[in-house]
Amino acid sequence: MSSSAAREAIGASPTPLPEGFRARRGLNWGAVGLLYTSFYMCRYNLPLANKSIADEFGFSKSDMSDIISTQLYAYAIGQVVNGLLTDKLGGKRAMLIGAAGTILMNVAFGAASFASMLWLFMLVRGIDGYMQSFGAPGFIKVNTSWFSVRERGTFAGIFGFMINLGRLLNNWLAPSLLAGFVFLGMWHVPPLHWRWLFWVPAGIAVIAAITLALVVKDTPEEAGFHGVYKHEADHADTTTRSDLRETFFKIISNKFVWIIAAAYSCTGAVRQTVDQWFPRYLQEVHHLDMKSATFQWVAFLIPFVASAGSLISGIISDRFFAGRRAPVAMGIYLIEIVVIVIAAQMEGPTAIAIAFVAIAFTVNSTHSLLGPAAAMDIGGRKMAAFASGCINSFQYLGAGLAIQLLGRVMDKSGYTYFFYYMIPFAVLGAILMYSISHHTSLKGKAG
Repeated sequence: MSSSAAREAIGASPTPLPEGFRARRGLNWGAVGLLYTSFYMCRYNLPLANKSIADEFGFSKSDMSDIISTQLYAYAIGQVVNGLLTDKLGGKRAMLIGAAGTILMNVAFGAASFASMLWLFMLVRGIDGYMQSFGAPGFIKVNTSWFSVRERGTFAGIFGFMINLGRLLNNWLAPSLLAGFVFLGMWHVPPLHWRWLFWVPAGIAVIAAITLALVVKDTPEEAGFHGVYKHEADHADTTTRSDLRETFFKIISNKFVWIIAAAYSCTGAVRQTVDQWFPRYLQEVHHLDMKSATFQWVAFLIPFVASAGSLISGIISDRFFAGRRAPVAMGIYLIEIVVIVIAAQMEGPTAIAIAFVAIAFTVNSTHSLLGPAAAMDIGGRKMAAFASGCINSFQYLGAGLAIQLLGRVMDKSGYTYFFYYMIPFAVLGAILMYSISHHTSLKGKAG
C-alpha cells in the first residue's frame, strides 16, 4: 500500500479544529502530563538512592535488584489488570487512584528506613508498582480521545517527554537534597537523609493530583467539543467506556499485541538496565560524586536525549511511514545494537557517559513507539488502555527478569559484562519488529 493510500485508510485527511479546541486540549494534556511526570518522580527516585540504601543496610546488588524487580513485576501485573479496569472506569479516575497509591507508598518507603528490613522495602515498593500501573493506561486513555490517529506518534514523543521530565527533575533534585542547598538564597538546608528522595516527590504528586482533578475531562465531548475527529474510525463511536469481556477478548486475540509486547520486553530490559544502574555504575566504577559536573551532565542528558528520541521517532512514523510503527522501531533496534557494541569497548568516565546517553536515545525511541503509539493504534478510544496494559506489562516483566539476573551477575563479576548484557535484547527486538514491518495496520481481526 502506498503512503498516500495508507493515510486515506486510517482517515488522515485533515479537517479544521473547532475554535478553542487546541487551547482546551493543551490545558487537559498539561494537567495529565504534570501528574504523570510526578508519577515518574515517585518511581525514579530509587536509582539515585540505590547506593545510599545499600551502604546503610549492607544490602548486596542482588538485594537491591530484588527491590527494583518487585516493583517491576507488580507494575507488569497491574498494567494488565488496571488497563482493563481503566477502559471501564475512565482515564481520569484511574490516574487519581494511582496517584493516591503512589503518594502513600512513597511516604511509606521513606518511613521503612527506620525498620531496615529488606522484605518491607520489597513489599512497599511492590504495592507502589501496582498503584503506579494505573498511570500509563489512564494517561493513554484520556489522550486517545483528544488526539487524531495521525497525531499519535507525535503524541507518543510528548508522552516520552513527560516521563523524562520527571526523571530530569529527580536527577537535579536528589543530589541537592543529599548534599544540602541554600533555599531562595537565604535559608541553608543541611544534607538530608535519602528518605527525603521519596517524601518530596510524594508532595509534588499531591499538588499534581489536585490539579488534574480540577482541570481534566476524559473526552472532548465532556468539554463541549463534538465530532472533532468524526472522519476517523477510532472516533466514530464517542463512547469511551467499554464492556470488560468484549475488550478482553478483542485485545488478546490480536496477534500484533503479543509480537509488540515481546519486543517491548526487550526494550524494557535495556531501558531499566541503564535507568536503574547508571548512577551507581558511575559512583562505583568511576568514583563520580552525584554533584560532580560529569555526573550532572549525564543525569541531564539521559532524559533530554530520551525525550528527543521519543519525539523524533514519533514524528518519523507519523509523517514518513503513514502511522506505521514497526519499520521505524526495527531501524532503531538495529542502531541500538551498534551503539551498545561500541559502548562495551569504551573506557574512562567521559566515554562511558557518552555511551549511556547514546543508549538512552535509542531505547527510549522504541519505548514511546511501541507503548503509547502502537497501543492507541490497536485499541482506539474504547480499548486503548487495555491494549497499552498488555503491551506495557511485558516491558516490565522483561525488565524485572533482566534486572534480577543482572544483579546476580554483578555480584559475581562486577560490571565486566554490564554493556554486553544488553545486546541480545536489542537483537531480538529487531527480529520481532522485522516480522511485522510490512503490515499497514495493527488492528488485526479484532479491528
